[in-house]
Amino acid sequence: MAHKKRRIQVVIILIIFVVYFLVAARPVPKEIVLVPKWISSLPTVTLSDNAVIEGEESGIVPVNVSGQLLPFTLGSSFGYIDSSGQFAINRLKKDDIYLSRNMWTEYGPEPANIAINNLLENSVINIENARGYPILLDNRVFILGSEQNSLSEIDKSGNVKWTYEFGAPLTSIDANAGLVLTGSLDGIVEVFDSEGRRIFYFEPGGSKYSVILGCAISRNGSRIGIICGIDKQRFLLFERFGSTGGEYRIVYHEFLETGFRRPVRILFVDEDQRIVFERENGIGCYSIKSRRGMYIPLDGEIAAIDESGEKGFFFLVTSAAQGKNLVGIKFPPDRLFGLSGTAAKDTVFMKAPFKSDDVFLGRQSSGSGSMLVTGGGTTLISFSLEEN
Repeated sequence: MAHKKRRIQVVIILIIFVVYFLVAARPVPKEIVLVPKWISSLPTVTLSDNAVIEGEESGIVPVNVSGQLLPFTLGSSFGYIDSSGQFAINRLKKDDIYLSRNMWTEYGPEPANIAINNLLENSVINIENARGYPILLDNRVFILGSEQNSLSEIDKSGNVKWTYEFGAPLTSIDANAGLVLTGSLDGIVEVFDSEGRRIFYFEPGGSKYSVILGCAISRNGSRIGIICGIDKQRFLLFERFGSTGGEYRIVYHEFLETGFRRPVRILFVDEDQRIVFERENGIGCYSIKSRRGMYIPLDGEIAAIDESGEKGFFFLVTSAAQGKNLVGIKFPPDRLFGLSGTAAKDTVFMKAPFKSDDVFLGRQSSGSGSMLVTGGGTTLISFSLEEN
């Protein structure tokens, strides 16, 4: 009888184990590793050289370049490099520059005329009597007035499409989905449509000093993120509602302790699933799906940042007294994002120290997946992101 009872107990234990295994077991997560692909060195040049190292003076891309082009700035050089490490353009920086994915320009301290080079269309937009400084966003050309209190959009012929005058200097700007988002020194947030008509106006207030230190608009224009105020600095997230397309309301609000007294990086990443922003001694991140935010502590200040954050992985370069660090972050699943039991420090899955005065960090998609490009000194290095 005792033997039979023991057999029954063993069977029950086996059944419980099988049920637990089927219900509670989870696959072992794969590790992400960075696999080196190529190294490209920037030639050492002087101002006596032609300043065009590779690529045409007009910005036309050489025929041997393939794949998506990534704009870079490193030390005294700037240009575009493709997914194989081939330079499309590699130039010596003589004046101020502005680079976007498709366009670039170089201009002096008080430019009278500005030339915008369009890589995709192999064309140049000449702006005469610019009276300001170029901003290239969302494949569009803007001129920020010399006093920083006006904004004009320029068409492909170099003519002004529209101009808007602000009550105070602009401190931040972003553009996506045909919309333009601005923040100004007097703490006002505004959104303009493709014709320059203001469709949204908001004053966050609530701080000792009202100023917009950073702003970002999602790729489809449905969400807006801002960093505002000094002495009670805040992160605000807005979502669009209603049928007119210009109505936004606050869906998340967070105080940011001490905060900054300078422009703050803020951007939507991972196909607009998350928004990340600088915080003191780290970064903040908000998940659109889980409706929760979290703080990820870091050592040092942010020197460069990954602007895509694809597939839940995000990279940045931090700078401290002992040198630079390439930092890799894996965002938690949405079901765990921001929960009190989630250790934010555990989201950092890699740190790679290096020493360099100048740094670059970029990310692009290639036929084989996602690729990270980082640089220091006179060298650009590419890594593919692979699972082990």
